[in-house]
Amino acid sequence: MDLFAAVDVLAGRSVRLVRGDFASVRDYGDPVSTARALVASGAPWLHVVDLDAARGRVDAPTPIVKRILAEAGGRAQVGGGIRDERRAEEVLDAGAERVVLSTAALADPGLVERLSTRFPGRIAVGLDHRGPPAFTLAVQGWLEETESLPGLAVAAARFEAAGAAALVVTAIPTDGTLAGPDVDGLGAVLGATSEVPVVASGGIGTLEDLDVLLGLGVGSRRLAGVVVGRALREGRFRVEEAVARCAASG
Repeated sequence: MDLFAAVDVLAGRSVRLVRGDFASVRDYGDPVSTARALVASGAPWLHVVDLDAARGRVDAPTPIVKRILAEAGGRAQVGGGIRDERRAEEVLDAGAERVVLSTAALADPGLVERLSTRFPGRIAVGLDHRGPPAFTLAVQGWLEETESLPGLAVAAARFEAAGAAALVVTAIPTDGTLAGPDVDGLGAVLGATSEVPVVASGGIGTLEDLDVLLGLGVGSRRLAGVVVGRALREGRFRVEEAVARCAASG
């Protein structure tokens, strides 16, 4: 299981939101310095989210995200506001290992298939949901949800068939809370798919939470990675400790 160290960018700052609430911003300083420090500490992946672009206020990628990709080193997957082929290509050209589509993928599932054909292994899909029992999906920076969206498991199967390189599954009620992961939603996605890598996001507060995810499985299916943000920013554990714990899965 790979560690993805989160760097969320808002108004040029490294931040974390609680449950996606833009009124509850925790500021952790310069995002480029944050990203460099995470890579220097051994984070195998950065998970960079452009919150300004996610809300539709600017086009992705913003200059600060380009700087992270150019200066931090390491591998990065980037999401937030990537809503067409041109923007996806621009983020990849800027140095991202892969992009994460969410709103655009749900609006046009064919976009994932087209981009996956052009950029094999580099197009992930973010499935951001409201938790049990309905697992309702949210879009537009988590500001909107609609009954027309497919359910979590249906969407997961659809995007695996479209060739997604990974599914990043975020439980909005736990995101930024340190309260533990939503294993029900993750289990639903693992059960609905057969091969696509699944990356957990939201709620990680302790090393024991990583152990829970390491033990989560449906048949032979296991998680491929986990996104950790606030716990690393606030020193709940170190990058080196998280990497070692994640490596226990082999």
